[in-house]
Amino acid sequence: MSKKEEHLRKPEWLKINIKTNKSYNKLKRIMRERGLHTVCEEARCPNIHECWSERKTATFMILGDTCTRGCRFCAVKTGLPNELDRQEPEKVAESVELMDLKHAVVTAVARDDLSDGGAFIFAETVKAIHRRSPGATVEVLPSDMAGDYDSLHTLMDAGPDIFNHNIETVRRLTPRVRSKATYDRSLELLRRVKEIAPNTPTKSSLMVGLGETKEEIVQAMDDLLAHNVDIMTIGQYLQPTKKHLKVERYYHPDEFEELRQIALEKGFKHCQAGPLVRSSYHADEQVNETSLQRRIKYMKGYEESNEEKLDTMNF
Repeated sequence: MSKKEEHLRKPEWLKINIKTNKSYNKLKRIMRERGLHTVCEEARCPNIHECWSERKTATFMILGDTCTRGCRFCAVKTGLPNELDRQEPEKVAESVELMDLKHAVVTAVARDDLSDGGAFIFAETVKAIHRRSPGATVEVLPSDMAGDYDSLHTLMDAGPDIFNHNIETVRRLTPRVRSKATYDRSLELLRRVKEIAPNTPTKSSLMVGLGETKEEIVQAMDDLLAHNVDIMTIGQYLQPTKKHLKVERYYHPDEFEELRQIALEKGFKHCQAGPLVRSSYHADEQVNETSLQRRIKYMKGYEESNEEKLDTMNF
């Protein structure tokens, strides 16, 4: 690109209307009081107000707030991580309960300093949420665990409702975009999840605007489907700071809709695509039928004990 094109101006469709209300402020206060971190805040997600206030979903970031990797697209800080908080699973579960969430996403910084990549804490967090909030569904979004598949078993034994792991970009750009991660290791991780838990939906996300071609995006779709991935999300890469990778181009909403249609026609069970779509966007809609029925069964019991009408609940 020329000097004038180095910093592209954001188009109109990327302008975000910030909506804060009492519900959002309450949830933020709960997070701060318990010393918890959310990727919604750390990664500066543009959908935080919609998810927290309207959809009753949130993405918790466990294992601290410092990542051992330095991916060139990510706003999460990098450095020497803190000691593990063994009470973190219960703190997260308590917050899910107090926030009355219907879907909780649990992600984490990469912890390459841990022998299990943090799988044990991940698993304990899933179990704690299920125990305290049986009506909530839980999605996990771990790193590639450095290819340690014994640790993957530890996590899957906890019974998450969705397993999410992002390839982030196309094969050609992976070495430049993702620190220490490889395209094939991410695909292998997703494939192994299906071997361990065939009925658990698997999911992955792709950022566009980093210099990939349409053909490479379509190839990434084929690669994910070849590894039995069920759900795909596609969103616009936004440069967090001047130190991060520059945006090569902004995709128009019509282009995202075209990519969504291609993904669905190829066989993905669900695809969200749009300029502001992120990995956890509308994640509550993507659970499988078994998980959905568990949520409905719990809410029916809640209705009967509280004399509320089921049709007033937002599933």
